[in-house]
Amino acid sequence: MAFTRITINPKQMGGVPCIRGLRIPVATVVLMAADGMTEEKILEAYPDLERDDIREALRFAAEAA
Repeated sequence: MAFTRITINPKQMGGVPCIRGLRIPVATVVLMAADGMTEEKILEAYPDLERDDIREALRFAAEAA
């Protein structure tokens, strides 16, 4: 599966997977969802995110597992 919204750059955030080149790690988004935060609350906390970013972060984590 291709992940168009997930970027990995060794020069940014130590190379951890991030959302669209932003300094928002996939793990942060996944943990927020795992803690029960709604998409609306996650988007409120990170206004640069889009709903599709959250969904792709969850798919990325599922595939990595």
